[in-house]
Amino acid sequence: MPATMTSFLHPLLRRLCLGLLLGLMLQGAASAASEEQEIPLDHAPYRVNNVLALQNGARLFVNYCIGCHSAKYMRYESLRGIGLTDDQIQHNLMFGDAKIGDTMRVAMTPVQAEKWFGIDPPDLSIITKALASHRGSGTDYLYTYLRTFYRDDTRPTGWNNLVFPGVGMPNPLWMLQGERAANFQVGPDPADPAIKLKTFVGYTQLTKGSESTTEYDSTVADLVAYMQWMAEPDQLFRKRLGVIVLIFLGLFSFITWKLKSEYWKDVT
Repeated sequence: MPATMTSFLHPLLRRLCLGLLLGLMLQGAASAASEEQEIPLDHAPYRVNNVLALQNGARLFVNYCIGCHSAKYMRYESLRGIGLTDDQIQHNLMFGDAKIGDTMRVAMTPVQAEKWFGIDPPDLSIITKALASHRGSGTDYLYTYLRTFYRDDTRPTGWNNLVFPGVGMPNPLWMLQGERAANFQVGPDPADPAIKLKTFVGYTQLTKGSESTTEYDSTVADLVAYMQWMAEPDQLFRKRLGVIVLIFLGLFSFITWKLKSEYWKDVT
């Protein structure tokens, strides 16, 4: 075979081999992903218009979330928007030497977070907007996520999650919910019998929490409602303003139509 042909085929063969290897890797990744059941998201109760729920959610947020997660786009003084006074904010929701005008930041540095958790925990200021996807709203995601933790000894933290398999954080509310084990059933995938599908079938309660299931669901709903409000504190005003604008436009359109009829009646 001529040298020019050999030199041409070698790069081509390398590309073909690399393409085949990449295809096999992607196929393996797709097969592995197909074995994980995608848990449907539960619809979160809408409580952004409930001041008491938002105040309880703020209390839960600073006690269970802000130790690791910051909310650097939210200032403590903005909590006045849910009916709290500066005194209530300072004595119940602020720790350390933070001031009323400060943002909700954590003392933990990114370097410390990388060392302790392997990754810097995400900021939660607008997390409900960031998590919106084809599966549902970010609020629904968080509501389902915080209610689907289970014990898993194979994970470094001892915890796993149905919505986020392989999650790196433990259940922050485990004392309220208690500890649970998840039960799975392995069977053939209806779409492809060659693939084994791992299907969630229920929980086994290992230790009792301080709240019943109904109480815990309500607690999570309050917490998620606060994070939904925090992502857009002016959303209730925006919606009220939107209704006013639509009413104005409707009334203006009616007046315009009557004026047009009056001005053009002699022409037509």
